Amino acid sequence: MIAYKTVYPYTCKPEDVIAAEKEKRKEFFFSDVQVRGHYPDYIWKYFEENNITIQFEEGDEEIIASYPVDFITFSYYRSRVVSAEETEAAEKIIDTNTLEGIENPYLPKTDWGWTIDPDGLMLALQELADRYEKPLFISENGLGAIDTVGENHTINDIYRIQYMKGHIEAMKRAIENGVNLFGYTMWGPIDIVSNGTGQMSKRYGIIYVDLDDNGHGTGKRYKKRSYDWYKKVIASNGEELSIEK
Repeated sequence: MIAYKTVYPYTCKPEDVIAAEKEKRKEFFFSDVQVRGHYPDYIWKYFEENNITIQFEEGDEEIIASYPVDFITFSYYRSRVVSAEETEAAEKIIDTNTLEGIENPYLPKTDWGWTIDPDGLMLALQELADRYEKPLFISENGLGAIDTVGENHTINDIYRIQYMKGHIEAMKRAIENGVNLFGYTMWGPIDIVSNGTGQMSKRYGIIYVDLDDNGHGTGKRYKKRSYDWYKKVIASNGEELSIEK
């Protein structure tokens, strides 16, 4: 699996476009090796510039060449923006725990500052399909958010439903454009401690777990509103996406 983030240039200046293309190579490196069966030329230049030495054992390159992948799995949560000149937009640099990027004023954000970008997923699918001509499977996609428990343990996470709905619709558009996407799994069915922040309060699940960031709580589990919605989506193979009022 690769962790994929669609990359946009900060402006249409050629320097920013070139910077974005360089960042895309970092996204593509692992899948380039896994699909094509060899290390791409551009990565050797990167290794040289960063004083990185790769030691191959006898037969390693033959093994890599002999066992390319049959399909590509990847996670997608958000997109990011890069610039050739960080000083140009220093006040707009944001850190989203796992990467840095420039704030995108055209996209909404999660409680943790991650962009919500279904179109970025469609672009990711098209980029990967065009580059590799392999079947694709989305292994992770979801929204980390603060959930509030109401009366009778109800959790009205309409924002999570809207996030998933938008991304499933983006997948449909990609398929209509010829992408061979054969599977999707959302992240994740049940609340767990966030790998990125170590917080329980950053919840991804469609099932609520009564524990806080310090591990205090009953541990009991409650279905969120998104649970029944996603159950309907699965039963209809993604055809029924309507949101009841």
